[in-house]
This record gives sequence, C-alpha cells and structure tokens, in this order.
Amino acid sequence: MQWLDRFQLRRAALRYAAHGWAVTPGAYLAGRRFHCGRAGCPITGCHPAIESWEDTATTDPARVDTWWRHRPHTVLLATGGAFDALEVPAAVGLRVLGAVRLHTGVLGAGRLHTGVLGPGRGDARGPVAVTPDGRWMFLVRPGAALRPELATCLDVLCHGRGSWIPAAPSRTPEGPVRWAVTPEQNEWRLPEPETVQALLLDALDALGRRPVRPVTLSVPRQMSTARRAA
Repeated sequence: MQWLDRFQLRRAALRYAAHGWAVTPGAYLAGRRFHCGRAGCPITGCHPAIESWEDTATTDPARVDTWWRHRPHTVLLATGGAFDALEVPAAVGLRVLGAVRLHTGVLGAGRLHTGVLGPGRGDARGPVAVTPDGRWMFLVRPGAALRPELATCLDVLCHGRGSWIPAAPSRTPEGPVRWAVTPEQNEWRLPEPETVQALLLDALDALGRRPVRPVTLSVPRQMSTARRAA
C-alpha cells in the first residue's frame, strides 16, 4: 500500500511542479504521527521534511522525483511565489464557494448569471483545497496582505512567502487532503486576492461574524510630547 501512496504522491508533486508551483516534501504519515527522518525532531504534526525547505522548494522534476523515490512524503506547496492561500473555517469556505458557483452558474440557453457578486468584484474562480479537519484554502494571486477586518479574525490566515500548505492527495490521521475545486477546473488560473477577500467578508457577515475594522487612534503631537516628558 505504501508504494501506491508514494506513486500517487510523486505523480501529484510532479504535476504541480510542471505548472510552476514549487513543492517540497513533507513528513510522511506513519500511524497517527508524521515522521520527517530528522533525528530527535519533536514535531508530530504535518511539517516539512527538510529543515531548509524555503531554499530548496522547487519545480525541477528531477529533484521532485528524487524526493518521492523512497518515501510517501506529504506534498507541500510553497506559498508566496506562484500563489498565496487564504485559509478559513469550513462554514466560511462553503459559503464563499457557493457564492462563486452561483455567480458563474448557467441560467439556461447558455446564459451565465453574473450579478450575484456585485459590480467590480471580478472573477473569484480558482483552486480550493480542503483538509479533513475542516480548513478551506483558496488559492489566489500572490502579494496582497489580509484586509484589516480579516486580519482580526484568528481563524482566517493568509499563507504567503515563508509558508506552505498541504496538497492532495496527501494523507493526515483524519483522512486525505482533497480539492473542492481542482486546478484543472479553471485551467490553473488564479483569482485576484481582493476579490476573494471581499467574498470572505460577505460570508462572515452572513454567519453573524462580521469583523470590525480596527480603529487607529492618532495621538496629537502635543499630547505625545507631554507623555514623554512626564
């Protein structure tokens, strides 16, 4: 069984690399914990198998093939290069994906429904990965920080440079990572991060969790000087 997992994981890693998504091997699942092969490593959850993974993540097929030659490594995708990933809870992810599908759904006679997201929202279609413990990851074009309202939500994360996400068909103790929307469904295209972030805010609002935009208080110069002198 392990050789079959290794074959499937290697094939997936090569496919991602072929489309310009840098991959790195993750610790492989053995029982209910992950093993990276590094002596004394205390991490039992999913993590990179290579200590310097940021420097070695690659799209080179020869190196990728070597990594998966002997072990069924988890497939980790390095973020911040070809794409970023917006990670949210399942309830939020389901609402966003439903809105995207409704927005691009066919009404009949070949007509597309285009009014749901509102003017100026753009095309939010893109790959969406789902972990078995209920985390949804929307892949978007790289480089944009989280909007301040989203940054206040502890369960909303932006994976950019220096981070990674697990990719299908990697396994966890709870089950495999899967694609809710595969990269092929949208021809490996990525949406603008601002578009998806707007939908995340709409979903949080619908769930009664609308985040409040942080307020930055400016201190008058005279008051600031007085405080320093006190």
